[in-house]
Amino acid sequence: MKTETAIPSLQATKPTKPRQKQKGTHHVAGYLFISPWLIGFLLLTLWPIAQSFYLSFTEYSLLEDPVWTGADNYTKIFASDTTFTKSLSVTFMFVLFSVPLKLFFSLMVALALNKSIRGMNLYRTAIYFPSLIGGSIAVAALWRNMFGIDGYINQVLAWFGVEGVGWISNPDTSLGTLILLNTWQFGSTMVIFLAGLKQVPQELYESASVDGAGKVRKFISITLPMLSPVMFFNLVLGIIGSFQTFTSAFIITKGGPINSTYMYAMFLYEKAFKHYQMGYASALAWILLTIVALLTIINFMASKYWVFYESDGGKTK
Repeated sequence: MKTETAIPSLQATKPTKPRQKQKGTHHVAGYLFISPWLIGFLLLTLWPIAQSFYLSFTEYSLLEDPVWTGADNYTKIFASDTTFTKSLSVTFMFVLFSVPLKLFFSLMVALALNKSIRGMNLYRTAIYFPSLIGGSIAVAALWRNMFGIDGYINQVLAWFGVEGVGWISNPDTSLGTLILLNTWQFGSTMVIFLAGLKQVPQELYESASVDGAGKVRKFISITLPMLSPVMFFNLVLGIIGSFQTFTSAFIITKGGPINSTYMYAMFLYEKAFKHYQMGYASALAWILLTIVALLTIINFMASKYWVFYESDGGKTK
């Protein structure tokens, strides 16, 4: 007679306490692996941020110990510092014009490069190349030589009998020169748009063609909605980067003429490293952080009206 084999109880397979201890050991190992980054974040990022916030309420010159002054720095900035108002207005004008122009040109170039023709990779590399050196001192110096009174632009205009223009020395055109430089450095934004275009399903264009839609209709009804998340991403990064513009203004125009290109970052830099008012500069930095954070929040709140996500089933988020 065949004997029945006992089936092990499912309860016997439950994790035991030693197993739980081993699981906790794995967590410790994970924290040990990320400890270099974690220590760097705490000491090199979080601690300087906290220290800057504290210094914004003090009078500190690097040579003496900080003296607590409460909200005096913020009161002076908003109540009596006209340079703060001027630099902030110049920066807002720069952001208002440079960000949309950069998005527009990068999108147009991405559309032109989104073709399957021979040598396209070479064209993409050549157009992206300026972004590898974008924002550097060398590019700013080159731009200054191009748009100087005796620069290359005026030399070309002289061939056609056009009198030279003081692009940098004229308050009416100096800010436009910096906006043009920022727009020219569209390579990274273009690459992101190009990656977004590659993700648009071709079936949508084929269906639209069957319905008789033209190129303009396809662009408005298909391309723009499908690219809206990428556009939103580039918009937020563009605003943040434009508010931090410093090198081009410092090298090309030095904030002039008549403070027409005196960016907020230049104002902050001079307060910190020219006048050694570190507490005042820290307050300026926190005001800039607040402005950028508020604009970012506004963009996220407004995105639900125009940003389309494929997972939403055809509705805007």
